[in-house]
Amino acid sequence: MSEKEVPSNDELRDDTNIESQEDHVEESSVDTENQEATIDPILKLEEEVKDLKDQNLRLYAEFENFRRRSAKERLELMESANKDTLAALLTILDDFDRALKNTQESEENIAVLAGMKLIQHKLTDTLKNKGLIAMESSVGKAFNVEEMEAITQIPAPTPDMAGKVIDEVEKGYKIGEKVLRYSKVVVGKEA
Repeated sequence: MSEKEVPSNDELRDDTNIESQEDHVEESSVDTENQEATIDPILKLEEEVKDLKDQNLRLYAEFENFRRRSAKERLELMESANKDTLAALLTILDDFDRALKNTQESEENIAVLAGMKLIQHKLTDTLKNKGLIAMESSVGKAFNVEEMEAITQIPAPTPDMAGKVIDEVEKGYKIGEKVLRYSKVVVGKEA
């Protein structure tokens, strides 16, 4: 063999160096894969725990909202449970008012009027205890759409009564803050 064909010591060292570097790279890549394999399940579990905590928190918040909404609905139901019954009794209350206004006081009617006033008073008190609130008389006040219903408009007797209530035909009532029946009124308009 010639000198060119025989590798020198330096070349041999370089070749073994390259082979050892390749082995080292292969070992380090295997170690990296092993580390990734061991780290990967841990990361997956941490992500899973994070997701489950998030789901739990959202579920808890949703339940709290449901609980508050249910409590609010229950309170509203209790407040307006008698709404239909009270609305039906309003016509009887109106009839008592009309009967008392139209009954003349005479010696013959004194006992009848006293009895009617007593019955009206008891009925009014019972309805108040059930949550019924009579609205104040609206005569002379400015027309309010949220509490009144205008039946008709008539020319105002004075210019300052324009846009104000001239007469109240039917009294209004509330249950708590909700209007059960709007006051039916006659409103003055400019002439």
